[in-house]
Amino acid sequence: MERRKKKKFCRNIIVLCCVLCPLLLQTACGVEENGTKVIFTTGMGKDEVFRIGGSVCTVPEMMVYLTNTQNQYESVYGPEVWNVSRDGVTLEENVKETVLAKMAQIKTMYLLAQDRGVTLEEGENRKVSQAGKAYFDSLTEREKELMGVSLSTIEQLYREYAMADKVYRYIIQDVNPEISDDEARTITIQHILIRTSTEDSPGSRVEYSDIMKQEAYEKALEIRRMAAEEGEDFLDLASRYSEDAVITYSFGKGEMEPIFEEAAFSLERDGISQVVETEAGYHIIKCISTFDREQTDLNKLTIVEERRREVFGQEYDAFVGELPRQLNAQLWDSMKLLHEEVVTTSEFFEVYARYFPD
Repeated sequence: MERRKKKKFCRNIIVLCCVLCPLLLQTACGVEENGTKVIFTTGMGKDEVFRIGGSVCTVPEMMVYLTNTQNQYESVYGPEVWNVSRDGVTLEENVKETVLAKMAQIKTMYLLAQDRGVTLEEGENRKVSQAGKAYFDSLTEREKELMGVSLSTIEQLYREYAMADKVYRYIIQDVNPEISDDEARTITIQHILIRTSTEDSPGSRVEYSDIMKQEAYEKALEIRRMAAEEGEDFLDLASRYSEDAVITYSFGKGEMEPIFEEAAFSLERDGISQVVETEAGYHIIKCISTFDREQTDLNKLTIVEERRREVFGQEYDAFVGELPRQLNAQLWDSMKLLHEEVVTTSEFFEVYARYFPD
């Protein structure tokens, strides 16, 4: 359903916005914006990409993240993936901005850990050193040269990564809300969709005329009448008449368009709804399952984690809002991905996960 796709897209955008530390790209001497002190590019070292508070991100550090991200993309899509662009923005530019946001987030969380008195224990520091050596030893001399990294660079990246993870766990450690079965309940339905719009060649939505919409509604009423007849197979009707490629959906509360969700959650098992109108068109819904114990328990874990992220996000936003930020825009614009066949390193995050498993 369109609603489900839109919601997933919006969720991805929200996640990105939550982690994005707003490094401003304008040029000025300095301003106050919503109480946040913003400092622009002045007097930075030649190797410094950005500063946040007292934390600095250098070119070698950034190249580790960029190169590993680049090679992860290429391992799935091949090197030709960098030829892709959308709305005038290349994938390389998109990846650079994503990595910049990630690095800014980690540097900020590292500072937040120091502010909250969170430190690594002896065993954790030992793991940082072991992980750093393992990854550094995996690099070829050419990779070390092109990224400009040393063992101390890798160790510092892992140290900051571990501190960022630890401060997150520290802040959310007491967030354990009670989630009811009803709040986390997942249901499974089948539906028949009769659309009330189409798409033109550029892919834009085109609404039906009033006459066409009335015809679609009458068709939906007739299908609903057939579905309610004893002995009629709903799945067979859906296969013949539905204009949605997907017939069966499983979802929890807050995942579908409200009017569709309300109708679906009000049904008993095997119950069939009246005709329900949404943005997509007219639906006839049949309830297949009103409760899934296993999925409900999984949803509870998801909801708890969302609540924890909300709590952490509030502290993070308040903290980052007080930090001066500075981006060396000229240096950042000049940085490029490494398009050499001999540069294949992609296990920076996998090595960390081996030494710091969840």
